[in-house]
Amino acid sequence: MAELIPDKVSKTYIIKITTVAALGGLLFGYDTAVIAGAIGFLQEKFQLSPVLVGWAASSAIWGCVAGAMVAGYASDKWGRKKVLIFTALLFFISALGSAIANDLTTFVLARFVGGLGVGAASMLSPLYISEVAPAKIRGTLVSVYQLAIVLGINIIYIVNYWISGYGTSDWNINYGWRYMLGSETIPAIIFFVLLFTVPESPRWLLKKGKDLIARDILKKVNGKQASEIEIEIKSTLNEEKGSLKELFGKRYRMALTIGVVLALFSQITGINAVIYFAPEIFKSIGIGVESALSQTILIGLINTIFTFVALGLIDKAGRRKLLLVGVSGMIVCLLGTGLCFYFEIFEGPWLLLFILGFIASFASSLGPIPWVLISEIFPTKTRGIAMSVCTLILWVGVILITQLTPVLLDQIGGAGTFFIFMVNALILLVFTWKFVPETKQKSLEEIEKGWREDDLIKMENR
Repeated sequence: MAELIPDKVSKTYIIKITTVAALGGLLFGYDTAVIAGAIGFLQEKFQLSPVLVGWAASSAIWGCVAGAMVAGYASDKWGRKKVLIFTALLFFISALGSAIANDLTTFVLARFVGGLGVGAASMLSPLYISEVAPAKIRGTLVSVYQLAIVLGINIIYIVNYWISGYGTSDWNINYGWRYMLGSETIPAIIFFVLLFTVPESPRWLLKKGKDLIARDILKKVNGKQASEIEIEIKSTLNEEKGSLKELFGKRYRMALTIGVVLALFSQITGINAVIYFAPEIFKSIGIGVESALSQTILIGLINTIFTFVALGLIDKAGRRKLLLVGVSGMIVCLLGTGLCFYFEIFEGPWLLLFILGFIASFASSLGPIPWVLISEIFPTKTRGIAMSVCTLILWVGVILITQLTPVLLDQIGGAGTFFIFMVNALILLVFTWKFVPETKQKSLEEIEKGWREDDLIKMENR
């Protein structure tokens, strides 16, 4: 079925919904990247070993795993919107708790609570957007979620830089990191309030038999096509059993494999090693604290610019082509970064250029595309659980990178660490070329019907 791009009124309504839902991504980026500015001061405050530095940095990520595990079931039962509102409360509690912590255990517990919110929001925000958005602009709208993550990272980088420059080193060790972490209460409150202004997912409402409410939302989003879309959604829902067994069965096995691989490799190719530990990496090669933090802001700027590139291309060039080009660029830049460390080429711009090139390649491909694809390729009745599985695997990848990066940098150095990321990117490139289909401009129901044992990789527009 070909959906028309909505009229001006519908687009305004869709943009409002997408913007509010994407704030979950902004808090995702804000919460996970705040540790980049705080970790060095935290290490000195609590006298942490490399292993405990990894533990402090990854403590929130363990919460993300738990949040991702339960969010799918919770959202399938109580609705996407209600669970998102609960995540906003978790963000606020975590920000306040981690800011006032006086020992590592309290800090870790507070960060874990925030991780629950991040884990839940990381699968619910793109899922919610994908279930509301019209097919022809769905890729762009779901990519707004990734843009929000990037903006959240940028905002906290700037906030961290501003706070760190407010006082002396001793002040930062005792108080600066508290202000960095506590600043998250502001976007958490905004997210909580705005969520009350958006509707529930119409596909979830139809699944629960709330046809009148769903129909009203579909009309606001799709205009004259609402009735046709409602019929298609109901037809697909009637064909589904909605069981976990169905998700792991032959029909959706390849979809699940693609979702899991993209989720895992979006992390183990090294993005969070750069996002979380960039200041420490730069300081390790002799760059001062202020310069290291300012270069981190430059990383955030490049991340933002090339996320806009992805927004402009994802519904035109397609998911698969962008992924192949972007991952290829990542491989080249990871190789260059590793060689800079191996030959100790720290004078001149090369190391920074390769890291910026890696960020640009990631932001225009592997950053947004996994979120888009895993929100598209699963059946409505099990989409929440399926995205929980994929997002759970994603956060396992984040844990591995966050926990192991300080140890890898300490034990095998920057060269070995970035060469490992390069090998992972090579594996992903081959997998994408062989198995990932194209889904641009297809309705969610068309994509779902395309998963047949005979033609898993023969979908239209591949």
